Amino acid sequence: MGNVMWGRGAGDKTNSNYHDSALKEGEDDTLVVLHDYPSPDISEPIFRMGEKLRVLSQEGNWWRVRSVQSGSENYIPNNHTAKVYHGWLFEGVVRQKAEELLSLPENRVGSFMIRESTQQRGVYSMSVKHRSIQHYKIFRMENSWYYISPRLTFQCLEEMVNHYSDIKGKDCEDQCVLQHSNRICVITLAESHPILQNGRSIKSINYQISAGCSRLHNRVSGKSKRGGQFLTEFAPLCRITCTDGVEYTIYSCIRGRLLEVNEDILERPELLLGKPSTEGYIAVILPKIEESKTVTNGLLSREEYESVVSKRTRSTQPEPEPQPC
Repeated sequence: MGNVMWGRGAGDKTNSNYHDSALKEGEDDTLVVLHDYPSPDISEPIFRMGEKLRVLSQEGNWWRVRSVQSGSENYIPNNHTAKVYHGWLFEGVVRQKAEELLSLPENRVGSFMIRESTQQRGVYSMSVKHRSIQHYKIFRMENSWYYISPRLTFQCLEEMVNHYSDIKGKDCEDQCVLQHSNRICVITLAESHPILQNGRSIKSINYQISAGCSRLHNRVSGKSKRGGQFLTEFAPLCRITCTDGVEYTIYSCIRGRLLEVNEDILERPELLLGKPSTEGYIAVILPKIEESKTVTNGLLSREEYESVVSKRTRSTQPEPEPQPC
């Protein structure tokens, strides 16, 4: 997935139509099936919902296509499909259909799509599969930069996808959200996180997210905790580099206002390694009152997490050698 940079400064005016057309240039025609075709009520479907197709030709309102999965060729009406660019930009997929597609069993937690509005060109939203499907509006600035959270902007959709793909693209980088009765949520590393495995040590912890955003500059005041940076689930909190050179990005995981980051681990990273859920925590976040009861809905419960880790451990263990007869 390319990290495309348009080569314009943040203050420059750009042509949004150019951005949208350039985003789709040079792409092979790929479709996704929106409905089983033909309907199971009529006969056995040739193509199933969610199946990826390559366009061979267009004949009126019909596509002649080849299935990416099976290699079979046939015809399908164009109103049963949607165009897909780069594997993640979907054209003509409404919110409900996005939920159906992401809910298919082959899509694991973290799978996502960016949808272009069916009514207004150049308007986008992101749909992500957690325990439920969640949707996020993608805002566009006057200079055609994009953002989900205003503190983190991107020159183009590709750059945004590259950033947020870190969340879905790295298996087993588990984090933990400890929610207290007063709504406060403490963000920590889960005990299964790679940083905490095999006696690794930490080279550096960096709360500087970008040139214009440092979590260390976060300031709150008053009982209502005014002034704290507002975070989405995808907002990076810090980057941790181990002595072997591997860097990990730690995310907020939930929506809310940043109350504090743990500056103690900057000078004493051994706290994070030895006491990740207490003195070695990453940050403290306060969700909105109206979201406090649902803020962890997209996360695994303790029991679900332990089940996932158990299955993960079993899958990595070598199978026993067969016993001789």
